[in-house]
Amino acid sequence: QKVQQYIVIVQATDMEGNLNYGLSNTATAIITVTDVNDNPPEFTTSTVKQPQKGVRTSVVITRDLTGVRAGWQQELGGMGLPTTTCTHSHFSFCQPKGPREKIQHFAAAVDYEMNRAFMLTVMVSNQAPLASGIQMSFQSTAGVTISVTDVNEAPYFPTNHKLIRLEEGVPTGTVLTTFSAVDPDRFMQQAVRYSKLSDPANWLNINATNGQITTAAVLDRESDYIKNNVYEATFLAADNGIPPASGTGTLQIYLIDINDNAPELLPKEAQICEKPNLNVINITAADADIDPNVGPFVFELPSVPSAVRKNWTITRLNGDYAQLSLRIMYLEAGVYDVPIIVTDSGNPPLYNTSVIKVKVCPCDENGDCTTIGAVAAAGLGTGAIIAILICIIILLTMVLLFVVWMKRREKERHTKQLLIDPEDDVRDNILKYDEEGGGEEDQDYDLSQLQQPETMDHVLNKTPGVRRVDERPIGAEPQYPIRPVIPHPGDIGDFINEGLRAADNDPTAPPYDSLLVFDYEGSGSTAGSVSSLNSSSSGDQDYDYLNDWGPRFKKLADMYGGGEED
Repeated sequence: QKVQQYIVIVQATDMEGNLNYGLSNTATAIITVTDVNDNPPEFTTSTVKQPQKGVRTSVVITRDLTGVRAGWQQELGGMGLPTTTCTHSHFSFCQPKGPREKIQHFAAAVDYEMNRAFMLTVMVSNQAPLASGIQMSFQSTAGVTISVTDVNEAPYFPTNHKLIRLEEGVPTGTVLTTFSAVDPDRFMQQAVRYSKLSDPANWLNINATNGQITTAAVLDRESDYIKNNVYEATFLAADNGIPPASGTGTLQIYLIDINDNAPELLPKEAQICEKPNLNVINITAADADIDPNVGPFVFELPSVPSAVRKNWTITRLNGDYAQLSLRIMYLEAGVYDVPIIVTDSGNPPLYNTSVIKVKVCPCDENGDCTTIGAVAAAGLGTGAIIAILICIIILLTMVLLFVVWMKRREKERHTKQLLIDPEDDVRDNILKYDEEGGGEEDQDYDLSQLQQPETMDHVLNKTPGVRRVDERPIGAEPQYPIRPVIPHPGDIGDFINEGLRAADNDPTAPPYDSLLVFDYEGSGSTAGSVSSLNSSSSGDQDYDYLNDWGPRFKKLADMYGGGEED
């Protein structure tokens, strides 16, 4: 344990060790000390304190017992491997896997409210016996003190899941139970608050202070939220500790059935032959309640109206089934609403008047409705069928006439469109006007092209056959007729007609200076020239005779005749 190896250098010298005359040499000797189990384990510290937070489940606690020295650290050959034992039932140990022994985990749960500290006596000993001749104890003991620190623990419900039994249909506001939780932290002044965590049907309320459960709605056993007559709700209990902790609890409510549902007749529709003894209708009932609030059922016909018991009868088969059949020998084909009273066996019993629609029809020898019988069973007689057919024929005729009228109207409209220009036809049409464009910036036109030219040079020098329509043509002017000095009444008509003919053939007559809506294409246009339309007449026209026609022609005389102006 002090020196594991010795290294010795040995020198040999002849001549009796005379260093001046003798020769010498050296050699090295290595001496290894072999360990034997001659030291028992021992604790250098007799008392160890270990703080630990309070827990409710098994957890691992590690605490180095640094005093385990002799049996592990000194015995290097492995023969001194120590074995640890504990005298306390709450703790257990594992065998050492390193140079220090550890307390591994709790063997039982600890609670600060139950035990604030634990005193352990730990004993360690060698697995192998001590070497012979060693007169020492083979084991060592030490005391370990573990103090438990209080922590905030979650509230818990002592009874979880809690089951209560009550009848369904209790009124709203009924107190069911008190579902309270317990806070294990007795030494902490904490308040517990309650709330709902899961309430599928929203039937329950819980008091946030004391956990009292009351009904918020009527509990119905026949609801879809009920599974095997049990309704489950989950509640939360939380304290105001730092940090806060919470726990959950489940409340199970077993609902006892009461007779709150009347039976319903089945089936709702059936079919039977118009003559008895051919077939019957099997009827039964369905009840949402459970035993003993269901069958056996009682089936009976009401006394009002009297025709029901006169035409029909019910035969009981067993507690759940009965047969409906005709009482009379013949019943006209059609659909009949047969009321039947069904009563269950609850306490008190409930009854319900259900109506079954029975189709009465003629049947074949096998008791099956024929095709004609099925139509008759729909409640339609021969007269009704004929009336329906007549109505269908009239309706088809009206549709055909309407189609013919529409085609004829469309044809007339098409003909009118051929006679009248669509742009001139303003009846029920939307008139289209020219668009003005984008504004003044888009109207970048040369207005000088639309003005009357001051000289005729540009016209005389222009290529023949190309002329602007706003220019006065150059050519011989037509010869208008001269009014005689003493006109004859019969010559007036000839004079007017001849003047009109001359004006129509005069290319120099207005409106040659009007602004026309045509763009000037310039020279080289592919369009044909209209310069050939010049008049063949030549000479200047004398309009002085207009002065002799009276005041009605005075304006024309001033314009063309060169008369005096006012």
